[in-house]
Amino acid sequence: MTTLENVEKLRARANVSYEEAKEALNATGGDLLDAMIYLENNGKVAAPPSGGSYSSSQNTSEQSPGTDYAKAEQKDESFGAIMGQLFRFLGRLLDKSLRNDFEVWRGSEKVFSVPVLLLIVLAIFAFYFTLPALIIALFFGFRYKFSGRDLDKTAVNKVMDSAANAAEAVKKEFNEEFDDEFKEDLREARDELREELREVERELDELNRYDKR
Repeated sequence: MTTLENVEKLRARANVSYEEAKEALNATGGDLLDAMIYLENNGKVAAPPSGGSYSSSQNTSEQSPGTDYAKAEQKDESFGAIMGQLFRFLGRLLDKSLRNDFEVWRGSEKVFSVPVLLLIVLAIFAFYFTLPALIIALFFGFRYKFSGRDLDKTAVNKVMDSAANAAEAVKKEFNEEFDDEFKEDLREARDELREELREVERELDELNRYDKR
């Protein structure tokens, strides 16, 4: 875009007329450096004092009006590319969460299964209910498994098995301790009952001897 300001700058630099400067800028899209090259090629401006010619790779303190626009456009394209990558990632994640399932087992029987997406939603919006429920269920013999094209044979299922085995070990240890305590209490109660029965028998013997007198 040719502006009056750029025309004046080109006139001052190239020492050309207003019409020549405007013509050069119109021919080069308003770029000052390209306009200098245009004037040089047409013999209306001398080559740089250091020799050679003006080129687009030469450093200059002036930038054309289109430079800022190009940079802004490049930033917009970069932001758009990032957003595009983000949406593609979310799309792949959604697709995987729908084509893979979260299964609940008890023994050799599958109780139910739901898409992984539902598990994610529950974990986000009902975390303080979902997590305790999943942990408590482990102590009642439930096990969890991920199935599907992407999660069927992954390490996450090994983690699920390890968690279930740990819960089973804790439950077994607790039951053994409870059984030992229960058996000990039962033995003590049995001994006390026997002692009371012996006391009753002694009292009956005393009464019988009294009656015989």
